[in-house]
Amino acid sequence: MDLSNLERQRKLMSALPVDEVWGIGRRISKKLDAMGIKTVLDLADSDIRFIRKHFNVVLERTVRELRGEPCLQLEEFAPTKQEIICSRSFGERITDYPSMRQAICSYAARAAEKLRSEHQYCRFISTFIKTSPFAFNEPYYGNSASVKLLTPTQDSRDIINAATRSLDAIWQAGHRYQKAGVMLGDFFSQGVAQLNLFDDNAPRPGSEQLMAVMDTLNAKEGRGTLYFAGQGIQQQWQMKRAMLSPCYTTRSSDLLRVK
Repeated sequence: MDLSNLERQRKLMSALPVDEVWGIGRRISKKLDAMGIKTVLDLADSDIRFIRKHFNVVLERTVRELRGEPCLQLEEFAPTKQEIICSRSFGERITDYPSMRQAICSYAARAAEKLRSEHQYCRFISTFIKTSPFAFNEPYYGNSASVKLLTPTQDSRDIINAATRSLDAIWQAGHRYQKAGVMLGDFFSQGVAQLNLFDDNAPRPGSEQLMAVMDTLNAKEGRGTLYFAGQGIQQQWQMKRAMLSPCYTTRSSDLLRVK
């Protein structure tokens, strides 16, 4: 059906009850019906001032949209993330600090990469570690710590530094750790992040350019092409992969072969 014709639009709206409009529930539709507004066309032809007085700005926008007046940009519908979490269960229990630090560095680097892909900056960096709550004859330990930066950042180096500082605050030797992770929060949109005169950790010169080069190379050549030394080379702490499902659509070596 071609709805580019205004007459056809009005004819269709006159045939639709007002509760067919998105966002108009039973309560509002009953109130509109009592006011003589029974169809979508009735709503579109309603006085804007009347709608604003008896309802709210949301319904006013709806009326304007029905008249062909755009009130919301497409970007307003895209939900922004409130937090980014990178965490995994380890392939083998971690008992030593260097291995845990490598894991936290890797999770922090991955979280920072996700942050940049969202064109965001963050000020809140948190690290958590925990043992298995189901381990027999082993005391459970789980804890988290966080760092709040004065100046928002999206630089992996800043985020790794904050994550490892948090790890230092909660690390306890003598446990067999099952899981750890890094969480980012308190986001600022790109271009909105402001400098803080009292922050000792001022933005690094060339930070955005360096991170862009790193992300581009890792996207082109494969994740882990460029990485930070703190992430380690032989990562024995990696998550369990023995029961990993085959990747039939992305890895040719996993395709079934018939002889």
